[in-house]
Amino acid sequence: MNGDGRPGGVGDSPLRPDGIAKVLGVFAYASDLTADAMLYGATLRSPHPRALITRIDTAPALALPGVRAVLTHEDVPGRKHYGLIKQDCPVLAVGEVRYQGEPVAIVAADDAQAARLAVKAIIVEYEVLDPVTDVRRALFDPAGPRVHPAGNLVRHQPVRRGDPHDPAVRVHADVEITREYQVGMQDQAFLGPEAGLAYPAPDGGVDLHIATQWLHADLEQIAPCLGLPEEKVRLTLAGVGGAFGGREDLSMQIHAAMLALRTGRPVRMVYNRQESFFGHVHRHPAVMRYTHGARRDGTLVYVIAEILLDGGAYASTTEAVVGNAASLGIGPYEVEHLAVDAYGAYTNNPPCGAMRGFGAVQACFAYESQMDALAEALGMHPLEVRARNAVKQGSTIATGQVIDSPAPLAEMFEELRAMPAPPERAAADLLPGGYGNTSHGEGIRRGVGYGVGVKNICYSEGFDDFSTARVRLTLEHGEPTALVHTAAAEVGQGLVTLQGQIARTELGVERVTVERADTRVGSSGSSSASRQSYMTGGAVKAACEAVRERVFELARERGVPVPDGARLTDGKIVSAFGEPFAALAQILGERAIEETREYRHRPTGVLDQLTGQGSSHVQFAFAVHRAVVDVDVELGLVRVVQLDVVQEVGKILNRLSLEGQIQGGTAQGLGLAVLEEIVMADGKVRNPSFTDYLIPTIVDMPPMGMRILEHPDPNAPYGLRGAGEPPTLSSTPAIVAAVRDATGMELTRVPIRPEHIALFQSPDPAPGEASAHA
Repeated sequence: MNGDGRPGGVGDSPLRPDGIAKVLGVFAYASDLTADAMLYGATLRSPHPRALITRIDTAPALALPGVRAVLTHEDVPGRKHYGLIKQDCPVLAVGEVRYQGEPVAIVAADDAQAARLAVKAIIVEYEVLDPVTDVRRALFDPAGPRVHPAGNLVRHQPVRRGDPHDPAVRVHADVEITREYQVGMQDQAFLGPEAGLAYPAPDGGVDLHIATQWLHADLEQIAPCLGLPEEKVRLTLAGVGGAFGGREDLSMQIHAAMLALRTGRPVRMVYNRQESFFGHVHRHPAVMRYTHGARRDGTLVYVIAEILLDGGAYASTTEAVVGNAASLGIGPYEVEHLAVDAYGAYTNNPPCGAMRGFGAVQACFAYESQMDALAEALGMHPLEVRARNAVKQGSTIATGQVIDSPAPLAEMFEELRAMPAPPERAAADLLPGGYGNTSHGEGIRRGVGYGVGVKNICYSEGFDDFSTARVRLTLEHGEPTALVHTAAAEVGQGLVTLQGQIARTELGVERVTVERADTRVGSSGSSSASRQSYMTGGAVKAACEAVRERVFELARERGVPVPDGARLTDGKIVSAFGEPFAALAQILGERAIEETREYRHRPTGVLDQLTGQGSSHVQFAFAVHRAVVDVDVELGLVRVVQLDVVQEVGKILNRLSLEGQIQGGTAQGLGLAVLEEIVMADGKVRNPSFTDYLIPTIVDMPPMGMRILEHPDPNAPYGLRGAGEPPTLSSTPAIVAAVRDATGMELTRVPIRPEHIALFQSPDPAPGEASAHA
């Protein structure tokens, strides 16, 4: 119940409207869509990571029974390239392929089998070239091949403060740590594959029902490629089976629309699991070199960091990922002297773009590993060295931006240390290796580790970030009812639920309907960057406030005195003290009140191209984790025994959804730490399946202690702070630190594989020394 006793408002945890259908397995996802006279689309993809296309022959495919269309780049009716930031990605390969799995041709057929046979019948001849797969060579070898004519650099963003290279500065450091770190390519691994259904429209346009994260960004890319005005391309959100950044870029949208327009019939496209690994972007692999210098008391003197991010064949969001990695590259710590250089590169590896954490994840693993190394070198507790350098409200981050909202890291550390640790391992406990009966407990050691992360919320670097909401208040069957319409994508995070909560709170009604998201209303931006509660929540709140003011005006017109501070509660206009003045139904009568509002956060600035200075972010969010692990040091197996987290969220809007976000983000961080990696060899993916690409299951997820702090941000709606991404940052380094604690090994690469630790041998620790930091 919220403050005035109504269920389902801000602060409550009402049932999700889609929850029961999903649990029962009857929820309609995009892959479930059907239509009368529907055709089936399929895609021919390149088997090579880099090659010239010397010949395409579609005639054998067109000759097969049931095949209605076979299209190549020559059939693209409009612009041949698209992209979220740079329009460098071809709709269908134009003379060259730059990664394994790049779309070369598309087909439409009467059934799925005919479509698959048609794809196999297309003849494509290639001149295979040596792929560019090493990110350092791609960036710094002037004699190396170019992935694109303009070169292999997507973006270089330096950040400079003081002079960490000055000997007069460096002499003040009593300890210096230099290490290189690597992060593998992680997949979003959403369970619902890329899918959609395109209908040709009578006006010559097309209607698309798709699973996406950003309807209007899709629209802005699709329409020019189809050669159509935007008003003739209408997008509706279909059921989305997870996203995590992987649906920000286009996949099958233009292809399905092209086939529908060519054949004049509805066309459905659904990727299988293997194709899905080639059909969306992934997390950027990273190679990072860090040098930290600190005084004997743990105070940081300087940080030097080089961050190389492999963007793959096309730009996607690499520019923005580089900006995040650079600006957040030293973590939530105060440092007087620093030099960060973040680079994004083109290679012939699969394209990489948005994934939960967006550049901050890679950097967090490196800087937190460095903080652990400093703590070990100085004989300090890992949290002590972090607390000594942690930012707070009023601190300045690496880019010169002042943190002007609460940053209670000191309190978060104390909360984390106060949380109960798990009991000592008992004989009946699950061992590393799980139910496979692999380990029998002979070489198991326990370790404890910590991780701290900072993530920017909303879009940064001067982007015009806004969200639009339309709210209509009317009487239905005599009861006041609110209708909320936005284009915000529900991707599983609970946004539809939250929009209803806000409408109930602001309009004082019980009945709220949230319309399906589509492009009939203005853009709500992307369901990414932990921004939708902030941005679309802010837009719905603003539209509801405008409707409420119209209600008050209408009441005054009808002679009802509405005092200052009045509000709507339980279908009534009440004073600030709860005194009722009039029934909402009586005031509305036959009238319907509708208002549309755009919500914008405060403006941000660009980063200086030479110094990286600038106030580029809207808001900062923080999470800290403690991990406890058992490691079989003989077999190289790791079991995470417990993961505890403290997160600052500003204001809890829906505790149940919030806890789910924190748990889910932590699970993806666990996956990156010990399980998940797209394994590459010479530009080719070796494990495009959930048999070989391993994600955490319920057996892998340990018990989680959770503390949620609320220090409102005065600049945000309801004081909230975006919450979906921060736990993904800090969980990975915490788990790796715990494995280090158990083994004594440096472990500078994630995910940790058994071979990284299986050969470890050392004398048994003295009693009480198995974990130095419990």
